[in-house]
Amino acid sequence: MIPYKHEPFTDLSIEENRNAYLEGLKTVEAYLGQDYPLVIGGERVTTEDKIISSNPSNKEEVVGRVSKSNRELAEKAMQSADKAFKTWSKVKPEVRADVLFKAAAIVRRRKFEFSALLTKEAGKPWNEADADTAEAIDFMEYYGRQMLRLKDGMPVESRPGEYNRYDYIPLGVGVVISPWNFAFAIMAGTTVAAMVAGNTVLLKPASTTPVVSYKFIEVLEEAGMPPGVVNYIPGPGGEVGDYLVDHPNTRFISFTGSRDVGLRIAERSAKVNEGQIWMKRLIAEMGGKNTMVVDKEADLELAAQSIVKSAFGFSGQKCSAGSRAVIVEDVYDEVLERAIELTNELTIGDPTDQSNFMGPVNDEAAFKKIMDYIEIGKGEGRLVAGGTGDDSKGYFINPTIFADLDPKARIMQEEIFGPVVAFTKAKDFKEAIDIANNTEYGLTGGVITNNREHLEYAREEFHVGNLYFNRGCTGAIVGYQSFGGFNMSGTDSKAGGPDYLALHMQAKTTSEMF
Repeated sequence: MIPYKHEPFTDLSIEENRNAYLEGLKTVEAYLGQDYPLVIGGERVTTEDKIISSNPSNKEEVVGRVSKSNRELAEKAMQSADKAFKTWSKVKPEVRADVLFKAAAIVRRRKFEFSALLTKEAGKPWNEADADTAEAIDFMEYYGRQMLRLKDGMPVESRPGEYNRYDYIPLGVGVVISPWNFAFAIMAGTTVAAMVAGNTVLLKPASTTPVVSYKFIEVLEEAGMPPGVVNYIPGPGGEVGDYLVDHPNTRFISFTGSRDVGLRIAERSAKVNEGQIWMKRLIAEMGGKNTMVVDKEADLELAAQSIVKSAFGFSGQKCSAGSRAVIVEDVYDEVLERAIELTNELTIGDPTDQSNFMGPVNDEAAFKKIMDYIEIGKGEGRLVAGGTGDDSKGYFINPTIFADLDPKARIMQEEIFGPVVAFTKAKDFKEAIDIANNTEYGLTGGVITNNREHLEYAREEFHVGNLYFNRGCTGAIVGYQSFGGFNMSGTDSKAGGPDYLALHMQAKTTSEMF
């Protein structure tokens, strides 16, 4: 087996790669506006009710019209997944892994097309879309290899006259509810982790980005996935999502999204419904209110660059985005001023144009929520950059900085999920870490310092699942920085890490006396 090495990001400064991306955009533009069916048990099912996926940077442009599932179709998909589990769970792990490796190879060959589709459907600038596609490939390559490591179980002790085995077996039918912000990477990663472990999947992708998930289902089928292993059923969360979370045949739920929806799923999945003979397992990755901490011994240019990149990459629409900057008072003004300069240099516009650093926010609801938070921020701090938006053609919000915030201010505490960062000052490094820890979340954080004692103090005391030193707090790479957080950020499931697949399996001990 070839050792795992993460998919390299495409150098988009090279003309050949730029031209390939433009070709990818042409490929996607040729199939804009098409209709897409549900996929249940390998069969295409069309409904009159459609989810309209539109381009967030040009809301008049329809990316695709996707059939919308309902409870009746969700039940049909459940029966299909239940039936497929009986055979798929018995397929050798090596064969299941090979489906992932083949799928990764297909996506690698179509990398520019998938990235271009993310630019159109999710509003991702070129570099962000390329990273999303690379991460999807990484998840397939990494989880395939992890399954090969786990296929023979774990070593346990035996005694004379006795032989003991500790094996992993699949759980059953899983409901995968994936987000729009990493519409390819997280959707693909959560799906293939479940299936390579021998489970079958009901995939309910985000309603604003369903086309890329349909294209991925086609890839899995081409790679040899049998019918019914992954069933594609986009639909409203209140109807389809709730029905499947409550279903007695659902064995586990893999969810990525907001804190409020995650807690609602946790509550519903904990209830035992009639006919249910297990406690459902929940794998949840929720929100964050992530802090960049800078002390007086930091490289201040690195600090400002890291804050701006972490806050405004993909318009701040990452659960890992740096939405708070806590700066020791000695260097507060200097870092703030440089961050304002860098922010004012950023370009915002249609992400099909490579020169734009930032594209739109996700949809009308996101635009309104973020603009409402900007109004709140005006009453809580000093607006020093941005603060304006334009939704006439697409959903564009200028990168926004608020300064001089109280650590308990709403925009310092609540997840905005947009291009807004709040600055506050601390009297020393210890207070900065105390402020960084003062939210209900615990996902990512960054510390910029050249002080070794401060780094070790942060390693011990900064309570987040992913902590980064002397870099931004976004951009975890599969197999390198396993991703997941503490507290209200979820179940710390560590996607792209050595423990992740085990969450989709159960351990069985067998003991034989000779």
